Amino acid sequence: MQDERPLKSVIQQFVEVYRLKTKLNQYKLIDNWSLVVGKMIAKHTKHLSIKKKVLYVEIDSSIVRNEVYMLKSKIMAELNSKFDQQVIDDIILK
Repeated sequence: MQDERPLKSVIQQFVEVYRLKTKLNQYKLIDNWSLVVGKMIAKHTKHLSIKKKVLYVEIDSSIVRNEVYMLKSKIMAELNSKFDQQVIDDIILK
């Protein structure tokens, strides 16, 4: 007889077995960037990437970059609050 389980539990088991939770959380964090920082900052954001728990943010305006720098700890706290673990430890602006 086949082992019938809900798809959700199978996917959760797959994520656990292959240790994909951290990577999935990183992608979700990048997706949440515009929701956390707002339309104006998101519009000037050219590239986002995460390496070794550091979020690298490329911004095309020095004025916006300075604003993000001033709000860096608040942005980082709000992004991390959406997860059950700390996804990023720092934000580096380019």
